Amino acid sequence: MLQNYTLFNQQLVEINQPKVLINTLNAHSYNTLQKDENFGKALLNSDVLLPDGISVVWAMRLLTGKKLHKIAGHDLFSFEMQRVNNIGGTCFFLGSSEETLQKIVKRAETEYPNIKVYTYSPPYKNKFCKIDNNAMIEAVNAVKPDVLFIGMTAPKQEKWANQNFQKLEAGHICSIGAVFDFYAGTVKRAPQWLIHLGMEWSYRLVKEPRRMWKRYLIGNVKFISLILIEKLINYNQF
Repeated sequence: MLQNYTLFNQQLVEINQPKVLINTLNAHSYNTLQKDENFGKALLNSDVLLPDGISVVWAMRLLTGKKLHKIAGHDLFSFEMQRVNNIGGTCFFLGSSEETLQKIVKRAETEYPNIKVYTYSPPYKNKFCKIDNNAMIEAVNAVKPDVLFIGMTAPKQEKWANQNFQKLEAGHICSIGAVFDFYAGTVKRAPQWLIHLGMEWSYRLVKEPRRMWKRYLIGNVKFISLILIEKLINYNQF
């Protein structure tokens, strides 16, 4: 049930642990974890789980009365980059293609000049072998970054981060998926006015209908159904 997940309800600046695992939860990921037990466990093991989606914010208010503030993966990325820039630290981008990573590095050099940026593009596989896994961990640990951004799409990135958290010598470990493409400019993010209205999903649907129609049209209906069932269960318990 959604209520089993403790969603972050503070300002990002209050995340002050030296090493912390940060993930996000939205309607699509909640639907996905219904059939992926390991994904659900990975999110439950998060030190910080952000409510990344207005649907999750509304759902938690319906179920618990709590008023959460939406914090998207892009918000986390911007905060972490500014934080690391202020201290003249290091960041590491793990995931995506070499082309995308180089676009990220080029933009970051201009916008965050005090950050040392490192990258690693893992092979495109559904499941990494031991050699692949060790190579990624060694690349990260050679840098010991203040923040590690993982962009291998959900649920792969969250499960990988959870499985390897103890082996990684990094500060804030953040699974941010599509933010790699947004920042590189390979995928355009919705305009701010749509984001503020909680309609960012509609922009992605219009831009990528073939890839996104199941996630948003069928997925949104499924998410609403799950929340209403949970609400009904809670009501019948009293």
